[in-house]
Amino acid sequence: MTYVLITAGGIALCSLVGAVIGFLFENIPSKVEDAVSGAAAGIMLCAAVLGLVMPSMEFSGDKAAWLPAIGIFCGAGFLTLINLAGPRLTEKLGMKSGDRNSRDRALLFVMAIAIHHFPEGIAAGVSFGTGDVSDAVTVCSGIAFQNIPEAMIIIPPLLKAGTGKRRAAVIAFISGFVEVVGVFFGYFAITLSTALLPYALAFAAGTMLYVIVDDMVPQTHVRGSGRLATYALLCGFCLMLAVDHLVG
Repeated sequence: MTYVLITAGGIALCSLVGAVIGFLFENIPSKVEDAVSGAAAGIMLCAAVLGLVMPSMEFSGDKAAWLPAIGIFCGAGFLTLINLAGPRLTEKLGMKSGDRNSRDRALLFVMAIAIHHFPEGIAAGVSFGTGDVSDAVTVCSGIAFQNIPEAMIIIPPLLKAGTGKRRAAVIAFISGFVEVVGVFFGYFAITLSTALLPYALAFAAGTMLYVIVDDMVPQTHVRGSGRLATYALLCGFCLMLAVDHLVG
């Protein structure tokens, strides 16, 4: 439980660091943002494979050929449903895409990041179910580092939309706190039923892989920084390999 508390605190701290950077540098150069996001994607990719997929296969036994795959697709499908439900929710709130003002769009952007934070927090909490601290450290480090660029890019749109600094800070805090809740949810869920561990690990990996492929990587390529972001991703991946080796 001590490690879980430390993890929750570390994830929250990284979100805070990212938010502070966002306040200090409202106009972050796109190449810097893309490089940091690319590195974060590489770290998360390595963490998902080493800390979640591989342990899931080990704990699956004779089901390793198909159980992790089912969990991965279920995790990705879960986030797909969340992404599909987002626009419908805004329509029910009377916020149609054609008439939203800049503040509404900024808040929806933050909401989307907050929604993604919850399954990422679950992934961090579930990683402790293996009993291998190195696996948990690998996963949690990847998620925590990824929080820095996410928190960085939350603040500038809110400030440009006219949201005060105090309110922007509160919104950023709430977005990060959702992930902390996910950490405890994942940890307690897996301790109640260890039989679900292989599936839960793969499910968590699916959510992380979905975020990387569907969200993080495309965003680093839309502004012409594709090559820079690609090498940053490889650097992040290799960095996490080294961390996993040293911790393990």
